[in-house]
Amino acid sequence: MLIRLLIRDFVIVDRLELEFSAGFGALTGETGAGKSIMVDALALALGERADASVVRVGCDRAEVSAEFSVVAGSALETWLSEHDFDSHECLLRRVVDSGGRSRAYINGTSATLGQLREIGDFLADIHGQHAHHSLLRTDAQRALIDTHAGATVLVRDVNAAYTAWRLAREALVAAEQDVEASARERELLEWQVHELTALAFDTDGWESLDAEHRRLANAAALIDGANSALATLDEGDAAALPALQHASAALSHLTAFDPALTDAAKLFDDALIQLGELVLVIRRYQDRLELDPARLSELDARIDAVTQMARKHRVTPDELPALLARLRTRFDELTVRADPAALAARERASHAAYLEVAKKLSAVRIKAAKVLSAAVTAGMQELAMVGGRFEIALNALPEGAAFGLENVDFLVTANLGQPLRPLAKVASGGELSRIGLALQVIASAANQAGTLIFDEVDVGIGGRVAEIVGRMLRQLGNTRQVLCVTHLPQVAAQADWQWSIAKETKAGATVSLVHVLDDQSRVSEIARMLGGEKITETTRQHAAEMLSNRMAKL
Repeated sequence: MLIRLLIRDFVIVDRLELEFSAGFGALTGETGAGKSIMVDALALALGERADASVVRVGCDRAEVSAEFSVVAGSALETWLSEHDFDSHECLLRRVVDSGGRSRAYINGTSATLGQLREIGDFLADIHGQHAHHSLLRTDAQRALIDTHAGATVLVRDVNAAYTAWRLAREALVAAEQDVEASARERELLEWQVHELTALAFDTDGWESLDAEHRRLANAAALIDGANSALATLDEGDAAALPALQHASAALSHLTAFDPALTDAAKLFDDALIQLGELVLVIRRYQDRLELDPARLSELDARIDAVTQMARKHRVTPDELPALLARLRTRFDELTVRADPAALAARERASHAAYLEVAKKLSAVRIKAAKVLSAAVTAGMQELAMVGGRFEIALNALPEGAAFGLENVDFLVTANLGQPLRPLAKVASGGELSRIGLALQVIASAANQAGTLIFDEVDVGIGGRVAEIVGRMLRQLGNTRQVLCVTHLPQVAAQADWQWSIAKETKAGATVSLVHVLDDQSRVSEIARMLGGEKITETTRQHAAEMLSNRMAKL
């Protein structure tokens, strides 16, 4: 459930910190006051795309934070743990700067928009005011029944299996159509793979070979340099080390006459020790040095072979291993392609795998369609469409598709005795609103999200139907947190709690403010929704009666 929502500098909201209650809550106010802005802010926290337009004029950035409760052992807690977020709380935060760049956080840790959308499935389900229009699209109808059936994972599996089958089928067709070209390419690849394998190139060995080649190629210069250093230090008539040793001994002798020279004599002696060690190191290095023309020639040949191979394939020597891997992969593909029987077997196996998982999805859809059809038909009777009927038709596709073995079609008749026809061809605006609302409320009952949000989904209805809609949302609020942005007093009167949103001028700018309504304030707000600008005592009495009667009609 949504516990707290903090909004800063978002559209016309300067700062709002809202604490939410359980049950059914109504958000009311004049048109343009900012009711839907709060829904948009929550959608932003749940991963909705954003641009610079959401940042309040004159501000550097907009920020939204939404805190939700976490039930021990819930799917939400499991998701947080599996993605290495703190699982004891659920705090989503989204920041959008004036340049349109955004950052997202879950429990204080940086997150991706994909992660926000994924966790959002556990948290909130938002139904916009134009959601019922999407029900005219086949893909939206299919998505609704699949979501209601809890078949989201199965849908992904079907899509993956279909893709694998189509790829296997395309490989078989391609092999049958281009056997000669594939054979020529495979022959070339076989030679290239053999050539590169025989080269036996590896990056580490190449670095060692290069280092050895540089050393051997410069062996004469290295030997001359070592000899010169030893001659200067210890082996020539004018060698420095004997002279320095004599000087050190003289200085040490003088310390007997003046102890102040002791530190200098010690430093001199330490330096002689270091120089002696240097002479030993150079001699050991000199002993290892040798001219080896044969080995140098061998290395030259190796380097030339590698360089020529890299030049031939237009890559650097370091890229040769990756090239070999790619050629082997392609060779293996063509090897399989060269065997039509194997390709045909693979195509049959992948098709069978697709049919197996697709039939499971079909079975789930058939069951869900029956349940949802009956529930929506019942809802239509409640929503003043007596005699109306709703049915979900599953029309088989001979070849199947990425979404399964059938198309989904919503059929409806608004009046008793009339035949069922596609929803897009039958329903008027008001009927579509009521059918769409019934679908959304019923489908939401099966949704795993703990918070359900309806943003002016009651547009196009009124009177007794509006009261029925309010009761439906209130019943839904018995098991789920329900938030509804509405202009209808009949709906708002059914809510467990109510907020009023209004625009005010603050420091020369228009801002949106939220007022939490008590019982008396609710009477005034419902009266405003009933009577408009002029509120009479009769209107107030009607509002009070609507609020007092809501419990009796449940």
